Amino acid sequence: MKLGYKIAARFLKSNLGQTILIILGIAIGVSVQIFIGSLIQGLQKSLVEKTIGDASQITITSSTDDKEIVDYEEMIKQIQTIDQRIDKISVAADHPAFLEYGENSQSILVRGFDIESADEIYNFVDRIEEGTYPYNLNEIILGIDLKEEYGIQLNDVLSLITTNQKTVKVKVVGFFDLKVASLNKNWAITTLETAGNIFNTRGSITSIEMQVKESGIFSTDIIASKITQELNNDALTIVNWKEQNEQLLSGLEGQSISSYMIQVFVLISVILGIASVLAITVMQKSKQIGILKAMGIRNSATSYVFLFEGLILGFFGAILGILFGLGLSVAFTKFALNTDGTPVIPLFISYPFIFTSGLIAIAVSVLAALIPAYRSLKLNPIDIIRNH
Repeated sequence: MKLGYKIAARFLKSNLGQTILIILGIAIGVSVQIFIGSLIQGLQKSLVEKTIGDASQITITSSTDDKEIVDYEEMIKQIQTIDQRIDKISVAADHPAFLEYGENSQSILVRGFDIESADEIYNFVDRIEEGTYPYNLNEIILGIDLKEEYGIQLNDVLSLITTNQKTVKVKVVGFFDLKVASLNKNWAITTLETAGNIFNTRGSITSIEMQVKESGIFSTDIIASKITQELNNDALTIVNWKEQNEQLLSGLEGQSISSYMIQVFVLISVILGIASVLAITVMQKSKQIGILKAMGIRNSATSYVFLFEGLILGFFGAILGILFGLGLSVAFTKFALNTDGTPVIPLFISYPFIFTSGLIAIAVSVLAALIPAYRSLKLNPIDIIRNH
């Protein structure tokens, strides 16, 4: 094998221009594979993050007439032991009401949260554009769309009218921006204590909301099923984000399939390119191979020559391709920008994916070298020397 490696290195050096072209061909294939793969993965990660990054990924609600969940603290303790991928848990008390401000009124959803646990999911504190989070009784925060539409100001006192015709005065202490117009216009956020006080539901909630670790994002349906089996309560309804975003999942699946197809065709082109060039090399070096065989070198040694050629070409092509691919990815995030200067698709670098792409390129190069290696086995040294 050592002799095969030395001969392979000499063959490659003897035609350096051809060797460089093959390496560049492999490098371009690897760079396209890494760029397309990173682009699609970055796009998918960005879409998922924007869709459910600051939202509940698994939600438990009550199917009873009053929609209330009691003894929820014990239930949360039980949920925390079901699956290690469950990361954050919060509770909410949601109630419809009418908001009145001067002569203006509209229906609104009052959402009572525990500030600390809810902020881990919704990131409320960082989403407040003006003012502060409601910490005291009968304080609320509203979306910036409501502020702009009705001219509501900080510390204004509004009226909330419940479905039971109860009217409560509340103070606006802040305005949030959740980046979703419907939420900014229809949510009024407050504390669990205030929600319980306004709607007379102290000690109960309407939903338990959860987020999972990144490793469990696409397994929320499985985790939700485990929670359903463990709780075994027909009065509860458990939904996950995959059920609610079927179109998004379909789009992500389509992106993945197209990405795989592109990468497969790139690999096929690399295989054909290397195989054809090395096959020609067999003919070009047939005289040298014939002489080596006549000197007593075994057929296996001559086949190793081309396998080592494929390995060397694949290795240097993979290294160069990884550098090209990372360069393309970084350049794309510098030139494809939104109006606010942020990248259209954020840079996503998956080291396992890049390492795997490099290994595949090397394996493909060795695989492509099997064809010329097999052809070299059939060369008869007597016939070659006679013809030359």
